[in-house]
Amino acid sequence: MSKIIKRSLAEEIAEKLKEQIADGRYQINDKLPTEPELMSEFGVGRSSIREATKSLVQSGLLRIQQGAGTFVERTTVNPEPMEARIKRARSQDLDEVRQLLEMKIAEKAAINRSQKDIFTMKSHLETRKRTAEAGLLEECIDADVKFHIAIAEASKNEILSDLYKTAAVHLKNWFTEIHPDTRIFIDTQHLHEKLLKNILDCDSKQAWNTVIEIHQH
Repeated sequence: MSKIIKRSLAEEIAEKLKEQIADGRYQINDKLPTEPELMSEFGVGRSSIREATKSLVQSGLLRIQQGAGTFVERTTVNPEPMEARIKRARSQDLDEVRQLLEMKIAEKAAINRSQKDIFTMKSHLETRKRTAEAGLLEECIDADVKFHIAIAEASKNEILSDLYKTAAVHLKNWFTEIHPDTRIFIDTQHLHEKLLKNILDCDSKQAWNTVIEIHQH
């Protein structure tokens, strides 16, 4: 007997939208109905619509134009979503992508960060220090990744942010494998504090350089 796969509302809506696009209801560059119209059509809430369209944007089927709406980017989905591609990537390749992303998001965060972003970054960095000193590896890795995700969100570039979040899921597992204890996190705490200061000072060039220091360490 084949297994019955239970899908969320958002996944069901995403599948229906893919079917509508494949059947020709929407062509490339066509604009999708507004969120309220899709909510009415599918009989669901706003969050389900947003989650469904976001997943289709990530798969390359749709694109969002700020102030204009959501448009069809292509009629067939990439056979291998980026998340799956990252999951099977070599550790060395994943680390190189991480380095490039972290340099750019730090640079952009120094320009675009808000007070809310600053509070979030400070909170995760303090947790990183506390858990590292206490020898709590899993909690320390979680705080470290969340600190960099907060920087990604502070960059205000949704593509960079989504890319980093996708990679971060696998980075956490990788960090757990390569780090036997929290020593490296203790040793690099001062550099992460320096990075936060660069962002607070709106020094985008130095933020970029500090990330390079972190990776060289």
